[in-house]
Amino acid sequence: MPVPTPRPHPDDPPRPEIAESWRRAAGAGLTPEATPDRVSVSDFDRTSKLMVAANPVLDELLPQLEYASLCLILADRHCRIVGTRFAESGLEGALERIGAVPGSTYSEEISGTNSVATPYETRRGLLVNGEEHYLESLKKFSCYGHPIHHPITRRLEGVLDITGAMPQANPLFVPFVRRAVRDIEQRLLEGAPRGEQFLLAAFQNAAKQHSHAVVAFGDGIVLTNPAALDLLDPADHAVLRALAADVSADRTMIRSLRLASGRVVTIEASRASGTSGTLFRLVPRQERTAVPAAHPAGWLAAPAAGVEQQLTRLSETRSVVLISGEPGTGRSHAVRTVAADDPVVTLDAADVPSLGEGPWGDRLATLAATHQGVVAVEEIQLLPAALCVRLTGVLADASARFVLTSTRRDRFPAHVAALAASCVAHVELPPLRRRREELPALVDRMARALRADAAVRFTPSALTALAAQQWPGNLRELSMVVRHAVTARSAGDITAADLPEAYRGGVEARSLTPWEQAELDAIVAALRETRGNKRRAAERLGISRSTLYNRIRSLRIGS
Repeated sequence: MPVPTPRPHPDDPPRPEIAESWRRAAGAGLTPEATPDRVSVSDFDRTSKLMVAANPVLDELLPQLEYASLCLILADRHCRIVGTRFAESGLEGALERIGAVPGSTYSEEISGTNSVATPYETRRGLLVNGEEHYLESLKKFSCYGHPIHHPITRRLEGVLDITGAMPQANPLFVPFVRRAVRDIEQRLLEGAPRGEQFLLAAFQNAAKQHSHAVVAFGDGIVLTNPAALDLLDPADHAVLRALAADVSADRTMIRSLRLASGRVVTIEASRASGTSGTLFRLVPRQERTAVPAAHPAGWLAAPAAGVEQQLTRLSETRSVVLISGEPGTGRSHAVRTVAADDPVVTLDAADVPSLGEGPWGDRLATLAATHQGVVAVEEIQLLPAALCVRLTGVLADASARFVLTSTRRDRFPAHVAALAASCVAHVELPPLRRRREELPALVDRMARALRADAAVRFTPSALTALAAQQWPGNLRELSMVVRHAVTARSAGDITAADLPEAYRGGVEARSLTPWEQAELDAIVAALRETRGNKRRAAERLGISRSTLYNRIRSLRIGS
């Protein structure tokens, strides 16, 4: 090896990266006289992916250290030493005396500045000469360490260090360790599942072809190019993950999306060939769209994208409108949107049993003739046949405007279906589980309406957990969950742990494909209509009971 470079003069100021590490060590309560010889030693997985990839590389390097007072130290993603290679036993004993043994956590809080702990902290390679160590007991060594990143996930997997008992590090330490790190990272890539390798190749090809933002999602993997890092906020990742479930294997999804920043982009999403991953290309539009402010009356039941415009257009006509959707999808809010500035009076079909058909029908006739605004008849699927006929006749000659609400139209009995056919316009409100890409904006709007004075933010993990839920109660259910989280934490980040316990498991949940979602909806509807009788539900669905049981288990219905 060549002659080492001259040592810096003791009065010279330390390099910035060394000075910053000294400050961190002092801030952790370390003094230069402290000794790391009493560090705790814990067991570790000797068959981990890092060990499997690194051991052959370290074994191959060991002969190159012969006749040199040098050693190699491998630390894992927890800054715990998991592997060592020594050219001579004397150096092994010296490192044992400073606690650098397999199983010991060698972080800066314990060992101060060195080229295991500091590269782990900074995620950058670092050469540390003897006098640059923070602890006096380490100043007899010089070393170089370099972080090891997984080539696909880009997560930190560990640190590789070369250490010698010398006052000044050899300049060849740097290329020697960097080449070894490249070999370990290559072996990590080769050991990755083929699906991950295909996803990485597809991402690299897409990023090479386009100057726009490119993002790839796989199981536990997110790949982004620099343009995507600049464009996307954490909440946008949760939206894209939700959209990924709707991307089919045989066609590209193209749609517009408003990001958390207010910027509108066109996204092109497709499945990566040979994988279950999804590739997104995002092309920003020129205009910027302001994020709407919270509205005290509308935060609970904001309509889906596109539905608001449809409702607003209907407010300019006198057409009879039917608004249908599952409970909690915002039917009452939709009625107010259609009414615009006109006063609204409500007749609820659920009141027929208590009022009686005659009085309820008389009230209907009076309002139709005298009310100067909108008459909302809610839950028309509950109306008996006689009142459906009477309401159909009233709609033809009423001076008031009428808006009807109901559950989904495909569940109407014949007499209600005939009434619905007399409505000129029909608006179907989609359930929340089909609006997953809007969920971060809805959550933010609800949180700000509940606590306008609180600086709270839902983290991507919390939004991912919420996006994985089925939301049978739709927006009403979501508002209760948001209220719980915001009440529990008045400031700071809301994580998945702050959600009600039943809603935390969605972090690991698998997103359903559109076909699976439709299948789940049909099974849940059949079970609801048969009051949980699985035999009758199977007959209604036209499948065997064993098939129904299998699908219930597979789709985790009721779990």
